[in-house]
This record gives sequence, C-alpha cells and structure tokens, in this order.
Amino acid sequence: MTSPFGADALARYADCMVKAGVALRKDDVLTITSPHGHRELAVALAEAGYRAGACVVEVRYDDPRVHAARIKYGAEKCLGELTPWALARFRRVVAPNVAVLASLGESDPGVFDKLPPERVAAEHQRPALKLKGYVKAALEGRVRWSGCAWPTEYWAAQVYPELAPAKAQKRLAKDLLEFCRLGPDDLPGIEGWTAHAKALQQRAQRLSRMKIERVRLRGPGTDLEVALSPGTVWRGGREKGPYGHVTSPNIPTEEVFTTPQAGVADGEFRCSMPLSFHGRVIEGIAGEFRGGRLVRLEAKRVADRDFLAAFLDSEPNARRLGEVALVDATSRIGRKRRIYNNTLLDENAAAHFAFGAGFGGTRTSKPARYLNDSSIHLDVMIGGPDLEVTGVTAKGRRIPVIRDGLWQI
Repeated sequence: MTSPFGADALARYADCMVKAGVALRKDDVLTITSPHGHRELAVALAEAGYRAGACVVEVRYDDPRVHAARIKYGAEKCLGELTPWALARFRRVVAPNVAVLASLGESDPGVFDKLPPERVAAEHQRPALKLKGYVKAALEGRVRWSGCAWPTEYWAAQVYPELAPAKAQKRLAKDLLEFCRLGPDDLPGIEGWTAHAKALQQRAQRLSRMKIERVRLRGPGTDLEVALSPGTVWRGGREKGPYGHVTSPNIPTEEVFTTPQAGVADGEFRCSMPLSFHGRVIEGIAGEFRGGRLVRLEAKRVADRDFLAAFLDSEPNARRLGEVALVDATSRIGRKRRIYNNTLLDENAAAHFAFGAGFGGTRTSKPARYLNDSSIHLDVMIGGPDLEVTGVTAKGRRIPVIRDGLWQI
C-alpha cells in the first residue's frame, strides 16, 4: 500500500512528532498508542524514535470494537475497569525519561452509535476516575506527551467527499503537512514548525503580561464572559516542562489558551463547528452558563444532546469550564474553510472553550488555585471571522484582543 504522505514526507512528519512534540532524548522510552488502522504511522514514529536515540519504543494498539463489546455485554460494575498492570503502566509513564505519543484519526466509525449513552460514558470516563494522579500529572505537564493525526480512508472521505478515497487521503495528508509547517514551501526539516511554535509561545507571554482579569467573547449566538484569576498564565505553541524538555503537546496547533477561574462564567454560546466525539458528529451545540455552570445544553439532534449530556453529567464538575483558547483568522487550518471532524484540527481553526479539567500550568501560584477539577476535558468551537474578544483589566481598561478576525495585541 502506498503511503498517503510518501516515504520522505512521512519520515519528516514522524521526526517532528518525536523531536518537537515530545522532545525525545537519548536512552528515553517512547510509548505510542495507536488504533489498528494507523499502523503505518505507528511504525514511522517508532523508526523516528530509534533515530532520535530511544532505548525502547513500545506500540500499543487500541481497538474501539473491544470497548463496544464490554459496553454491550459487560456487567455494569465492570465498565471502565482497568487491569492492575494497566494502572501500573500509567503510573510509570510519569517520569523524566518516558515520552507518550497518541495517534488520532477516526478509522472505525459508528461503533458506539446504537449503545446506551450512559454505558458509553461509563466505559470512557471511569478509567479517568481511577487515574486521577495521572490526569493531574498530565495537566501539570509532568507527562511528556503529544497527539498527532493520521489520514485514514474514512476520515479523509468525510473531509473531502468529492474526491476518490486515495486522492482524499493524499489531500488530507498534504493538509496535515501544511498545518505542521512541513510542506514544500516551509523551512527545511522541522525548522518551520519550531519557528511557528515559538511565535505562539511569545504571543501567550504577551497576553500573560497584560494581566487581564476578564475575557468577553462575542459572536453569532455567543456572548460569554469568563473571569481570570490573579497570576493567570497564557500558554501556546511550546512549553518547558518540569524535567527541562521543551515540548509541543499538540501538533498542529494555532491557539493560545488559559484556564478561567472555576465557577465564574456567564452568558450564552453557540458552536460554530460540529464536534466529533466518540464516533459521532454532533451539530448545533449551544447553551448557557450561569454562575460558572452550564445550565442549558442544545444540539441539532435530541439523541446527540443526550449523548453529550451523559458525558458531562458523569461527574460533578464537568459542566464548568477548564479552558478558553483564542485563534485568529491567520490560522492555516481555519483558512481552509473546511470542517475536519477531528478536535485536534478543528479546535485550531477557531476560538474555543473546554468543559471540565483546567491546566495546572496556567497559574503562577503553587499550588495552582481556582482551577476546575475534573477527569473530563472536552473542547467545543465557538469562533469565526465575526468573533470579537475583549480583555478587561482590574482597573476596568478594555483591551481589544481580536477584532475583524485578527489579533490586535
């Protein structure tokens, strides 16, 4: 089978994930989680890992049909259960010499469609409740991880339905390379990505220095205001972790983001893009926050709304906000004017917020204060060319942050 990337481009893509994504060092352990349909990428990442000096590269293949089997036939008490050796694995990856890569891209659609949403939620959310230490470590940057995408035939057909399957895959692969600054017109090697990630990091640092205490987001169907705690830090592009590694947790990315103050968010929102979530494409998401909590949730289809609500209601704090992220019209992903039905890409096409867990690295205080505590982190997109973002300082000064689709700072 011919790679949708081509051998040289795939090797360059994998090198970017290994070197820039998780900053692999000599003698490190690299663990890769991949669906069966992503085997070609998993092998390329393993090769890149060994080229970078890894001592061991481990690939674990995940099968959603196995999860579906337990949801359909398993006892209620067994949903989301983990083996002792799986729990031990999660504990051991919180270490300075271990890096984690996850391959993303829908390859087995509709697996959970006809299953009870409450049982689907239990299967996917209960493990996080057993892994609170790991989730906390990941949110605080103590897990060196990154996500990357693979253009499966099914996913490519969703994005480019007008093309034949092989051509759609190649077009989606070309998009991924462009978004990662690895295209033919970009700087050689991974220099294009490094320069882009550094620019995002510098923009986040500028926002942090402005000491904004409230952010108002206004657009079609959206008028939402969130509060930021004193000492709030904005992040983006790349970051230096507690072990000294400079990583990019998501490749590609176009966002700068932070965690709002837990329990303070008011207003309405309407999503500008569908959400691809556990094999479903959920359209028409809208709702309202009062006193920091989601009090109203809508979707185009009632069944989709109920499916999403089941996840948000699976634990107490999931209806609060854990992230607000800003993206302007210069985003290469947004400029395509396509819906990619993949959160890794779609969240970087437009401004968004996330239900659930906040990020520990968004506070100067130790320990971090006023963060939402949850095992869920679910991004939904609300941005577009008409979105206006305004920052308000402690003295009431209003600062245009995004106007006419463009950064103003």
